[in-house]
Amino acid sequence: MSKDHNLLIERCKKGDEKAMMQIYDAYCGAMFQISCRYLNDEDAKDAMQDSFIKAFSNIESYQPEFTFGSWLKRIVINQCIDQLKKKRLEFVETDLISLKIEDENDWMFSSEISKQEVLSAIETLDHKYQVVVKLYLIEGYDHEEISSILEIPVKTSRTHLRRGKLKLRDLLKTQYNEARY
Repeated sequence: MSKDHNLLIERCKKGDEKAMMQIYDAYCGAMFQISCRYLNDEDAKDAMQDSFIKAFSNIESYQPEFTFGSWLKRIVINQCIDQLKKKRLEFVETDLISLKIEDENDWMFSSEISKQEVLSAIETLDHKYQVVVKLYLIEGYDHEEISSILEIPVKTSRTHLRRGKLKLRDLLKTQYNEARY
């Protein structure tokens, strides 16, 4: 982070609204895109706005050991999850003792399938699987973090990821085969 950026944050901590607008302008585009991963455009705008309000209200808790962007991103994701919870998105606890956990890092798809096709396919998953897949695959959270964010057991996070991954593979395999013929 640049020295100017650090000065802006220090000014924000003192309540400087002009500095807050500069920070907002610098981060609003990226934070809106993150919000759109979880919510429709209108709800994403609301979540982003609420996130900035929370961030500026709690800016004293920001520690420079993390980048400001990553700190803000976590606030945005938590705000999106809160909005999903308000809509009563259920993350059902599963009790599947015999569920086989495969390699969670194996996300290999045909090289002929583009990143955009994968991202589009993720959008068609059941919402509970979609959220866990996005938090794991796109945001890079581990199951303990996802469990904390969504307030679900780690086992449920793993199950939703596995089911989402299997559905995603089936969907992409079908799309790939249809495109070939």
